[in-house]
Amino acid sequence: MLLETLSVARDFGRIHEISSILIRYGFGDMVRRVGAATIVERAGHALKWKEIEDLATLEPPVRVRRALEEMGPTFVKLGQILATRSDLFSPEWLNEFKKLQDQVKTVPYEELVAQVEEDLGAKPEEIFAQFFCQPLAAASISQVYKARLHDGSEVIVKVRRPGIRSVVEADLRLLAQLADIAEQEIKVLQRYRPKEIAHQFTLSMRRELDLAAECRNAERMMTNFRGNRYIVFPKVYWQWTSERINVQEFIDGIAGNDIKALEQSGLDRKLLAKRGVEAVFKMILEDGFFHADPHPGNCFYLSDNRLAFIDFGMVGRLSEERRDQVLNLLRGLIDKDSSRVVKVLLLWSSHAHLENREGFTLDIDEFIDQYHDIPLKELNIADLLNRLTTLLRDHQLNLPPDLTLLLKAFITLDGFGRQLDPDFNLVQEATPQLKRIFLERYSPSELFRRGKGNLFSLAELLSDLPRDLHQLIESLRHGSIGVEIDLNKPVWLSKELDRSINRLSVSLVTSALIVGSSIVSTVQGGTSSVFGLMGFIGAFVGGVWLLFSIWRSG
Repeated sequence: MLLETLSVARDFGRIHEISSILIRYGFGDMVRRVGAATIVERAGHALKWKEIEDLATLEPPVRVRRALEEMGPTFVKLGQILATRSDLFSPEWLNEFKKLQDQVKTVPYEELVAQVEEDLGAKPEEIFAQFFCQPLAAASISQVYKARLHDGSEVIVKVRRPGIRSVVEADLRLLAQLADIAEQEIKVLQRYRPKEIAHQFTLSMRRELDLAAECRNAERMMTNFRGNRYIVFPKVYWQWTSERINVQEFIDGIAGNDIKALEQSGLDRKLLAKRGVEAVFKMILEDGFFHADPHPGNCFYLSDNRLAFIDFGMVGRLSEERRDQVLNLLRGLIDKDSSRVVKVLLLWSSHAHLENREGFTLDIDEFIDQYHDIPLKELNIADLLNRLTTLLRDHQLNLPPDLTLLLKAFITLDGFGRQLDPDFNLVQEATPQLKRIFLERYSPSELFRRGKGNLFSLAELLSDLPRDLHQLIESLRHGSIGVEIDLNKPVWLSKELDRSINRLSVSLVTSALIVGSSIVSTVQGGTSSVFGLMGFIGAFVGGVWLLFSIWRSG
């Protein structure tokens, strides 16, 4: 209780600001559930209720989008992530989320200079031969400046906005509280796993706040592409890089969204698209570490048809097991193998025992059949993925949150390729690479490597077995082992208990009739013999029913 009180006190200003915005857009009940009833009351008096009524008449998707915009960078980024979740939201919601942009005002350099000097350890003019105070770009987390080193190298200096961490952390705490309430009290939202989404988003935001982490991501990408001279990553100057600032090589090339300059350069647009697709698929399926936002603004075109990737604040990670699943799904879609697709989707949705599995399989069959006769060059991967996730939503299935960035990368990559080459087709370009990766994944050497790893795991398990058995025996000896029974559907159990109790009751009554009738039959004269006969008949009937009931139950 004390910790909750301190947390509310620490975030009071931010809670008041967010509560006011939510109330204005007609979400006062949500604020009350968070436990900010007093804030609701104060905010209500401070606001014009006529304005609230006008805003509340907007369609829900529009109200949510405008509220997210006003609540600031954390919630804008959350909306941008939700814009990729077509497995959760219908098109009208997705269209509104896609309108969210990082529309932020530039922080004057005068307000940043003290922080820059503290992080660099000296004044910028002492470290750089030239430092340009006008920012090249401004985003919700940081601003980017250009500078020149004394050796003539051009660099970019990314500076985190002052005070942004405290604002984001307060937002994340409030978001976690909202997700907890949504999962516990609003049943219709439980299947969306809001707590898990909030957790994944929190990890992503905290990584993005660490500008040194962005540079570590860039160097990891550079290591993964060592030997590939066509994919370029910026050099990192670690002597001036920390959590709040980083210094990287300035990439002097044609911006990815400058199509006019690209046409005049004479570079091969088809080859650039092909190399970009190959690079991203290598990141996803081979390395398990990929650029999660490969849009044209994060790419530059260089001489000799090379591509440079920048801005690694948002990256995705896939385990080897998850990469196998993604590969199986893509192969299933390309080979039109519905059973493979269903198996992967149910595994991702944690619904291996889906009640209407047959109906879901039929829908997947129909979905794949729609694309059966479409040539690869006419197949739109973004449309395909959106329809697939819509089908999941119709069956109340959803994807794991860690796959959100993967979908975003695929859809962004498809749009990027089509911008370079109007005839570009992601599936057609990716098919040879997918087949190569699939063959490599199941080659004898790879199978041997995995088998060797499994053998080591088995050997480790066997070596730990004596110790684990000893601990188990000690726990049994001290009575410290308990059994916990979780009955999700106790109705069947209560019915079985009722049947068992009924049989036991009939058994007791039958036994009593046999004993009682035997005693009565020993009495001479009167009606005792009649009652004894009736008792034996009742016992016989009861015994027959009991035997039949036991036999029928198996």
